[in-house]
Amino acid sequence: MNDIFDLTGKIALITGSARGLGNTVAGGLLKAGATVVINDVSDEALKAAREDFAQKGYDVPGYAFDISDEPAVEKAVAAIEREVGPIDILVNNAGIHRRNLLIDMPVEDWRKVIDVNLSGAFIVGRAVARGMIKRARGKIVNISSINAMMVRPNIGNYCAAKGGIVTLTKSMATEWGKYNITVNAVGPGYFLTDLTRPLSEDPQFDAWVKSEVPLCRWGNPEDMIGLVLLLSSSGSDYISGQTIYIDGGWQACL
Repeated sequence: MNDIFDLTGKIALITGSARGLGNTVAGGLLKAGATVVINDVSDEALKAAREDFAQKGYDVPGYAFDISDEPAVEKAVAAIEREVGPIDILVNNAGIHRRNLLIDMPVEDWRKVIDVNLSGAFIVGRAVARGMIKRARGKIVNISSINAMMVRPNIGNYCAAKGGIVTLTKSMATEWGKYNITVNAVGPGYFLTDLTRPLSEDPQFDAWVKSEVPLCRWGNPEDMIGLVLLLSSSGSDYISGQTIYIDGGWQACL
């Protein structure tokens, strides 16, 4: 039987993948045989990530663009398909935080998080889907969050954006399924990354996370790879429109 998780010959674009969870997922898809294109808004971050992958034996193309900038996205996607090849897999991973209580949150911080975390997934997804539709195949994985379902103070803009990803995923799956495109979302719980380091280093917050999660720990970046690999491979050919949470069992308990 063929390995249904083998991505040999597939081209994957992962946004926000110069560092953090996106970078770890990129490494996982590379090991599965995919050609991975990484993205960041920073040329310097891309250069550092490409050098790191090169030391591991991978030649990884990198394209710098802001996922919320429609003209830049359209230009970059066209360049990737011309210079690397047709995009078979898209992982909409890029995201930002602008923390504040809703009552004090500047409108520009609200809009920036929505623009990047939600509208960015729409803009990149639409640009990539055009080619997928012509080829009648494709896999899109949107990164949501446990905060789409469970909220806490100071991140109302982030929660709204990630909740929007859940329904955007359903809409994409509904409209593009007839073109043999599957669209699913992954909702991470609290993972150890540069973004969450201030939280994990706060003894009270760290204890709270570990007390709420049945597995009694934070997620490690490598915990993301298996599910994203599944949703990027032929092993998920009849899975679409779903959001699957990787939260250590948090939502299973009171």
